[in-house]
Amino acid sequence: MLAYDTRDDYEIIEGEKFMAPSPFKRHGKIVGRLMFSIGTYAFINRLGTAFADNFDVNLPDGNVLRPDFIFIGAANDNIVFDNEDENFHGVPDMVAEIFSKSTMKRDVGIKKDVYERNGVREYWIIDPWSENIQVYLLQDGKYVLDNVYQNYSDDELSKLTDEERSEIEMEVPVAVLDGFKVKIRNIFGWYFE
Repeated sequence: MLAYDTRDDYEIIEGEKFMAPSPFKRHGKIVGRLMFSIGTYAFINRLGTAFADNFDVNLPDGNVLRPDFIFIGAANDNIVFDNEDENFHGVPDMVAEIFSKSTMKRDVGIKKDVYERNGVREYWIIDPWSENIQVYLLQDGKYVLDNVYQNYSDDELSKLTDEERSEIEMEVPVAVLDGFKVKIRNIFGWYFE
């Protein structure tokens, strides 16, 4: 196993060091909105804590990842926050990765495999350009695509038939929070509804 210096911005995936690029502006807004929506709900209801993308997660299999969003449920006592290195040791309940041009392939490939293998119960892959969220839920040790949630503008919605509009899900359920739902517009929009 490689030694890990937490002062550098990199991840260790399958024994290989990968630079963790600085987030772009839209990325930061999406992380902030996840923190506000999911983090506030969990905090108020004492269901757990959300963290932004500046913490390392040391997984049981030796991989060290820095998810863009981390949620740890109140009942998850196996996650240990180490005050010495100020990082996590264990398996979060939920993580989200936000695509950047340099990390897209890893987010849908090897990182998804690592999260699955380590037992992260819910994994969101967020595409800020097409404004969609792929939600994967762990079932029998394997990720199953729950749904792909797409953000639609009012103009796009107005061009759809009533039947097409009725099939669109405008809220994303957070399975680890017993189905608490986040409006997709609140993740990608310019304002909260």
